[in-house]
Amino acid sequence: MKFTLIAGPCAIEDRDLAFAIAREVKGICDDLGIHYIFKGSYRKANRSRLDSFTGIGDIEALEILQAIGKELQVETITDIHESQEAALAAQYVDHLQIPAFLCRQTDLLLAAGETGKGVNIKKGQFLSPEAMKWPVEKVQSTGNQNVWACERGVSFGYSDLIVDATSIARMKDLGVPVIMDCTHSVQKPNRTEGVTGGDPRLIETIALSAIATGADGFFIETHPAPHTAQSDPYTMLELSKLRSILEKCMKVREALQS
Repeated sequence: MKFTLIAGPCAIEDRDLAFAIAREVKGICDDLGIHYIFKGSYRKANRSRLDSFTGIGDIEALEILQAIGKELQVETITDIHESQEAALAAQYVDHLQIPAFLCRQTDLLLAAGETGKGVNIKKGQFLSPEAMKWPVEKVQSTGNQNVWACERGVSFGYSDLIVDATSIARMKDLGVPVIMDCTHSVQKPNRTEGVTGGDPRLIETIALSAIATGADGFFIETHPAPHTAQSDPYTMLELSKLRSILEKCMKVREALQS
């Protein structure tokens, strides 16, 4: 299986920024022989504070995702949060993503599966690797076998996450590709400010560990200037640092496969 990178900004903020990120990441992936899927949330539904940024408008954001896919000839993916969103989003993107908090929502998983699109299921911060069997089976029950499981850390206390180095190997026993979310895994949730924190210095560490333990791909949210982003500014990877991390990881993967 060709290594996959799902990457883009946390949220679609505007057309020019989304295209600039997509072009830069596509160039890196083309150089390194990585299968690239552009990611951008058309709507942010799971925010802590009422006044948090949720999006520029559903159709406007979805049309930007669709345009990136067509003009840059890349696949695209976006999150959905309720079952009725699946059919709408599927008209614009190639794959659908299930947020970790919602990975047990049966109607949502079935609706995603019924679109026939690829479905990336984020593992809940409260689930064991083995328990991802059930969300995967819900999607597969629709006849859709294009399902991935995505590790993104486990809750540790109230305001931290940890990543189990055995998780990827254990989820691969489910028989589906396993993706490592390298950016949400460094989150520090539940801060009193109502804005999720994080430590992006650890993104490279997470990525190197994941590639060494058999990850089939990465999920990395990236932005030219994360501190200016309207969503997840404390966890996104600065775009200028992406190539170096991927180069190191691909060397590790090549060494393990030789």
